[in-house]
Amino acid sequence: MRRKDREMDRDFALDIIDKSEYGVLGIVDGDTPYTVPLSIVRDEDKLYFHSAIAGKKVELLKDGCHVSISFAISVNVPNLFTREEIENMIEKGEFASMGSKVFTTEFKSAHIIGRCKKVEDKSKKISALMLICKKYTPDIYDLAYKFIEKSLNRTNVYEIDIEEIKGKRKAFGPDRNELKWGMK
Repeated sequence: MRRKDREMDRDFALDIIDKSEYGVLGIVDGDTPYTVPLSIVRDEDKLYFHSAIAGKKVELLKDGCHVSISFAISVNVPNLFTREEIENMIEKGEFASMGSKVFTTEFKSAHIIGRCKKVEDKSKKISALMLICKKYTPDIYDLAYKFIEKSLNRTNVYEIDIEEIKGKRKAFGPDRNELKWGMK
């Protein structure tokens, strides 16, 4: 990671994965990258997602293939300065050093590299699908099992073993300065 001052620890990255609405899976298709957003859930050092039993993603996900997944949350423009303050900076010639605080975004992100394989074991498949339902439909989680049972034969489930994980953050404190590693 180029910006070591923004790198966060493993627990931070795992928390981002757990809080993310989705992750973007990246796979190589010959010489071309192929990416797709997915509903992903984590269980310890494994990630799970489901798919139909046919399609481009299924064709590319050969057992043991390397994949990458990126997650991001809390993405926003910090609006640290008023328009008047920005105009004043420009007028005083101070803008060049302040541009990275004005035209920027705050974010929290995680990136993993791992190996993907299709889950074949029926009970493990059900368990992974239940975890997905618990994350994305917690209010009706208790009703999920019957639906899973009925659709199991037309649903693929994939497991990714996390081999490498990185977390990154860009955030500003109340003093308008960027928070560095270890700062709240």
